[in-house]
Amino acid sequence: MRANIWSGRNTVRVEDVPDPKILNERDAIVKITSTAICGSDLHLYDGYIPTMKRGDILGHEFMGEVVETGKRVTNLRVGDRVVVPFPIACGDCWACRHELYSACENSNPNAGLAEKIFGHPTAGIFGYSHITGGYAGGQAEYARVPYADVGPLKIEDDLTDEQVLLLSDIFPTGYMGAELCDISGGEVIAVFGAGPAGQFAIASAALLGAERIIAIDQYEYRLEMARNRAGATDTIDFSKNPDVVEQLKELTGGRGPDAVIDAVGMEAAHGHGALHAVDRVKQASRSESDRGHALRDAILACRPGGIVSVIGAYGGLMDKFPTGAFMNKSLQLRTGQCHVQKYTRPLYERIRNGEIDPSFVITHRLGLDHAPDGFETFKHKQDDCVKVVLKP
Repeated sequence: MRANIWSGRNTVRVEDVPDPKILNERDAIVKITSTAICGSDLHLYDGYIPTMKRGDILGHEFMGEVVETGKRVTNLRVGDRVVVPFPIACGDCWACRHELYSACENSNPNAGLAEKIFGHPTAGIFGYSHITGGYAGGQAEYARVPYADVGPLKIEDDLTDEQVLLLSDIFPTGYMGAELCDISGGEVIAVFGAGPAGQFAIASAALLGAERIIAIDQYEYRLEMARNRAGATDTIDFSKNPDVVEQLKELTGGRGPDAVIDAVGMEAAHGHGALHAVDRVKQASRSESDRGHALRDAILACRPGGIVSVIGAYGGLMDKFPTGAFMNKSLQLRTGQCHVQKYTRPLYERIRNGEIDPSFVITHRLGLDHAPDGFETFKHKQDDCVKVVLKP
């Protein structure tokens, strides 16, 4: 089969690789009909996530048709159309029983490696380094899906791939980011980053009843999407004024937002002054894994007693964490890789009911063989790119 593989920093290639096979009675093989490039994939592409190996198949946002199942997969049949959540979860461990699927205790065969880096193992993740299990990803013609009796969501109507594909990751991720903010109606929510996950954090905050939603980015086309499609009421373009904290105070009468969502992560582009320059040098030299501009500003901008929700991906260590502001402002920090399986069914119902059409973020559609072009276009924000979908 054809698959998009990691072949070194800033390099991916589409090559012929062996077809996946059933290895466990709870496996399924899915023929991929649509897959996407995620912002988190750029962290792999840029070389900031360790333990990648040449030849690893990328991709953790995918869907398709079941073509084979193991003996213990009784919930799916050959021919079923499914969306596959990016965390691989067993469904049986303590974490899964508490709907903490991205912290599954059984799905990561490299748990010892993850423990050394994070203190505890994470769940296995498709196409996302050997820290998270070394599983082959979904930017391919076929994928092996472990624990297929737990993860895949069966699509039971004629919704298009593009309407449901993003249930695999970024729609649930954005929704979880908003849910962590305890929105009950009338709140002011600021969202750092108007990329795909940020767009869904904005849209989800609107669904949950936030009164004002402030989108923060440096690209006008993404801010325009946030205003016109996602539901942002206000926008901040930090390319024109990098002092985001002061601008948020001005927009909120000096108090700050009730909650702030960091949908940026380790490669934050905004920042200014000496700290910004030092962060970029330290990350480029691999003496610091994560640039913390967005997270620092989120903590500094949030009102006292507020919530900082972090859904942007972080991989290791950052310097200059503002612990004094975090503690003295009585903030709550809430975060996590998304527990996708918890959200797929209720968000699927919202799509079916016409409350939201997630396809609004998709701007580019390419054949699988053009994945390298898709990565470059997405990384460099060319051609007003927000989200790339690949069709095997």
